[in-house]
Amino acid sequence: MALYVLYEHAAGYAVFGVKEFEEISMLLPQVEQSVTDLSRFNSIVKLLGFAPFKTAVAALENVNAISEGIVPDDLSVFLDSVLPKASKSNKFTLGVADAKLGAALAEAIGIQCSHIGAIPEILRGIRHHFPKLVKGFSDKSAGIAQLGLGHSYSRCKVKFNVHRSDNMIIQSIALLDQLDKDINTFSMRIREWYSYHFPELVKIVPDNYLFAKVAHFVKDRKSLSDQSLEGLEEIVMDSEKAKAIIDASKMSMGMDISVIDLLNIEMFAKRVVNLSEYRHQLAEYLHSKMGNVAPNLQALIGDQVGARLISKAGSLTNLAKYPASTVQILGAEKALFRALKTKSNTPKYGLLFNSTFIGRANAKNKGRISRFLANKCSIASRIDCFTEAPSNVIGEALKQQVEDRLKFYETGETPRKNLEVMKEALEAASQVAASNQQASGKKKKKNKKRKHEAENGENGNGDADETLNETINGNGTMEIAEDDDPADEPKKKKKKKKNKNKDSDA
Repeated sequence: MALYVLYEHAAGYAVFGVKEFEEISMLLPQVEQSVTDLSRFNSIVKLLGFAPFKTAVAALENVNAISEGIVPDDLSVFLDSVLPKASKSNKFTLGVADAKLGAALAEAIGIQCSHIGAIPEILRGIRHHFPKLVKGFSDKSAGIAQLGLGHSYSRCKVKFNVHRSDNMIIQSIALLDQLDKDINTFSMRIREWYSYHFPELVKIVPDNYLFAKVAHFVKDRKSLSDQSLEGLEEIVMDSEKAKAIIDASKMSMGMDISVIDLLNIEMFAKRVVNLSEYRHQLAEYLHSKMGNVAPNLQALIGDQVGARLISKAGSLTNLAKYPASTVQILGAEKALFRALKTKSNTPKYGLLFNSTFIGRANAKNKGRISRFLANKCSIASRIDCFTEAPSNVIGEALKQQVEDRLKFYETGETPRKNLEVMKEALEAASQVAASNQQASGKKKKKNKKRKHEAENGENGNGDADETLNETINGNGTMEIAEDDDPADEPKKKKKKKKNKNKDSDA
C-alpha cells in the first residue's frame, strides 16, 4: 500500500511519495534519528508535485479555509492532478498533519487519509528540509513567504469591529472589581487614621466617599466655624448633618494632631476621592460599551452581571456557545465539582445570583427563576453575538418575560406565551433596524453633499457658477442672466461697442 504525504507551506502545496512505508512504520525510532540527515531522508521521500500560490490573497484564503477544516478548490484540483486514481488494485493513503483536514478530504474527494504513526515524523523532516527538496527554492524565500503569510493571517484573525470589542468589557469589569476592593480598603484606612483626630465624624457620615471628602475639607477640626457651614452642606447635601459636624468638632474627644500628619491625611483622602470618582467614570464607560457590544444582555440583567458573564466565559462568542445549564452555574465551578465529588446537591446559580430577579424570588423559587433567567441570558447573548444591527428591543422583551414569570410564582397569574412575545419583539426590532438604516442613509447623503460643496469650493466652481447676475435696464426692469457660458461675454462687449457707435453718430 503506497503512502503520499501532503505538506502545506506558505508558498504552496506539495505532495511527497514515501518509499518502503511499511518498513518505516515498523522502525519508528530509526526514522526519528534519520530525519535530520538530508541524504538518508531524501532516499525515502521524493517530491511528486508542487503548486505555488499565485498571489498573497490566494495564500491567505487557502490558509483560512484549511484552518477551519474546509478543502479549498486549489487543493482539490492539485490533488486530482498529482495523485493516481484509487482502485482495488492501486490503494494508497494520504498523510496529513491535521485530522480535520483529513476528514474533510475524505468527505470531499474520497481519499483515505491518516495523521498518526510515522506520518508526523515524516512531516517534521519535510518541514526541516523543504527548501532543499524543491528546486529553485531557498531558505530566504521560504522565510519571507512564511513571515508575510503569518502577518496577514494573524491580522485577519485579530481584525474585529472596534465598536463591538468584548475585550474592553473584560478588562473594564476586572478593573472595576479591583477598584471596589481597593476603595473599600483605603476608606477603612482613612477612617481609622482620621478618627484619632475626629472620632465623632464616623457616626455622622457613614458613607466612605463622603467621609473622605469631608476629611479633606475639614482637615483640622479646630478650624471649623459657622463660615464653613456652606461648604459642608455642598459636600454632605444635608444642612442638619453639616451643622452636626460643626457641633461635634467643638465637643470632640479626639487627640490633637501635628501639621505633617494632617498633610498626609489630606493627601491620602484626596487620592481616595479621586479613585472613587474614577470608579464612577469607569462604570459609565462600561455602560456605554455594554450598550454597543451586548445591548440585549445589558437590558436583561444589567451592566456588571452581563460583563462578569462575558469575562468568565472568555468572550461574547464563547458565552453564546454555552448552553443555558452552563450559563446558570457559571462562576460556581468549585461548588459544582465539590457537589459531584461528595454526591450532594449541585449549586443552583453562580454569577446570576447577583441579579435582582433571584433576590426578589422566594427561597423555594430561586432555583426555578435562575434556570429561567439562564435560558433568557443564553438567548440574549446569541442575538448580541450574531446580529449585525444590535438593539435592546429583544432584551427588554426577555426582561418582561422574567418579570411575568416572577409574578406567576407569586400570584399565579399566567404569563404570555413565548411565541407571541418573540413575534412582537422581532417586529419591533425590524422597525428599529429600518429606522436606523434610514437615519444612516440621510447622514450619508448629507456627508456627500458637504463633500461635493467642499470640492466645488476648492475648484473655484462654487456659488459663482450658480449665481444669477441681475442687470437693470433704463426702463427700470430687472434682467437675470446666467454666467454658465463664457462665450456670451464677448458678444455682450460687441453689442456695447455698437451702441456706443450709434450714440456717437447721433
